[in-house]
Amino acid sequence: MIRVEQLAKRFGRVEAVRGVSFDCPDGQITGLLGPNGAGKSTTLRMLYAALAPDGGRALIDGIDVARDPLAARRSLGVLPHGAGIYPQLTARENVRYFGELHGMRATALEARVQELVEQLGMTEFADRRAAGFSQGQRTKVALARALVHSPRHLLLDEPTNGLDVMATRALRELIRSLRAAGHCVLFSSHVMQEVAALCDRIVIIDHGVVAAEGTAAELQSRFGGATLEESFVRVLGEREGLA
Repeated sequence: MIRVEQLAKRFGRVEAVRGVSFDCPDGQITGLLGPNGAGKSTTLRMLYAALAPDGGRALIDGIDVARDPLAARRSLGVLPHGAGIYPQLTARENVRYFGELHGMRATALEARVQELVEQLGMTEFADRRAAGFSQGQRTKVALARALVHSPRHLLLDEPTNGLDVMATRALRELIRSLRAAGHCVLFSSHVMQEVAALCDRIVIIDHGVVAAEGTAAELQSRFGGATLEESFVRVLGEREGLA
């Protein structure tokens, strides 16, 4: 389980995140929604220890990420927004390297890398150097790196960015299979249909705070709107009215 308790982060005079709290239970997919600059990526970066919080804490299975980041990262798979890959390595070598960093060795690692190559549709470019890869190919490699050590929890920042229709469908099925196996999945996305179709719960962040949370049906019932997108717009409009 991932738990966020009153997380706060400031960059100079800008309060990017201001007391954000929410839970992501095991066996569920939690969606993180918000406009650009709302604090979504900053929140995720604190969860995987890329940023230290100025207040509050993030817990991964009860482990305080700021106090013991290595222990927390062992059970995390992370796909950050705009994730870079090593251009001089092949796709397979990129994934293998991250498996080695997680302590995987020899036969088990090679079998896992091959499994991901096939699962994510990377066969055609698995042994090509990553320099010159398309955005979709880079995303697939970065996702395979996040999954190579079979993490208990998965953090995905706009995972379908640059993927074609078939790759997006395959990723959605993969996310559903992880949920069915009891994993905790937290991802941010700007694609409302994707969030509505996949997520068990949705957390909407605006101006660094949690503006609303609940299931898609609960949000639509509370704020009105025939679709999640309409409800999302109404949440933000209500926030603007309070500003």
